Amino acid sequence: MKISTKGRYALRLMIDLAEHDNGGYTALKDISSRQKISLKYLEQIVIQLSKAGFLESVRGSQGGYRLAKKPSKYTAGDILRVTEGTLAPVVCLETKTNKCVSYDKCSTVDFWHGLYDLIQKYVDGITLEDLVNKHIHKTSNEYSI
Repeated sequence: MKISTKGRYALRLMIDLAEHDNGGYTALKDISSRQKISLKYLEQIVIQLSKAGFLESVRGSQGGYRLAKKPSKYTAGDILRVTEGTLAPVVCLETKTNKCVSYDKCSTVDFWHGLYDLIQKYVDGITLEDLVNKHIHKTSNEYSI
């Protein structure tokens, strides 16, 4: 399993929105500038996150995006699944219909299930709030003169 650029950028977008939440809406161009991510690419990502109910948006000069819920209500897994789909490490675990003919006798299927369970537990055990707090702590030691 490899997380795509879209998945990585979706996490950064959500962290940015949470960090800069002032009760209003944040313009995508501001996020693009802060995160050094193409505006066009962010537009694709916010469409997916909005359809999933993760973002609220308003059009116009004072428009933009904001989180639909508190950062503590999103997990990293929730966000990644919107952009990545399944986080299964192998095809045979993605859906029940993807099972190969050797699935029931496969010597490695238990290993893949164990890895998948660990991935799920890890990404679902970290909230957006946790990611924001880690980022704030990480950048609080930066000094500018």
